[in-house]
This record gives sequence, C-alpha cells and structure tokens, in this order.
Amino acid sequence: MFVVSVEFVVDSAHLASFRRAVLEQAKKSLDLEEACHTFHVCVDGDGENGNRFFLYEEYTDRPAFDAHLASGHFRDFSALVNPWVVSKQVSTWYRL
Repeated sequence: MFVVSVEFVVDSAHLASFRRAVLEQAKKSLDLEEACHTFHVCVDGDGENGNRFFLYEEYTDRPAFDAHLASGHFRDFSALVNPWVVSKQVSTWYRL
C-alpha cells in the first residue's frame, strides 16, 4: 500500500469552511477512486476549534495516488482551500 500523510495548518477564519471541504474531498476520493482505500481526516486536540488537520490516505500504489492528484475533484478542492492554508506538509510512505 502507498500511504500519504498530510498536515494542514488552516487560517482560523476559515476553519468551518475547510472542515466541510476536506470531509467532502475525503468522501469523493473514496467514492470515485477505486484505488483509494482509506482517507481519514483528523483534527488536533482542540477538536472544534483546532486549526491543524491531519490526513491519512492509503492507495493501491504510487500511480493511484498520482491519478488522485490529477482528478478534477482534487484540483477543485486544492483551488478552493489553498487561500485558507497557512502551511501544508505532505509525506509519502510504503506500508509493510
């Protein structure tokens, strides 16, 4: 499995909008991408008011993740949320 972890820090003025958008993105990824097996959205310990989000995603392989990045729903999500994002860190892994 190809694993992707993403940490976002979001401008506090856009927390509710980001939360809605990222949950919709997770659902679309799971519903529309056969090779997307897991897409968890987590928020930091403050829960409702936290501005750090952590995504854990699993794909069949790297090409499946590349297809995710090229998908229309991912491009739309990125265009929507990028102005709200203070920082973003992406890491990739292979699950043993």
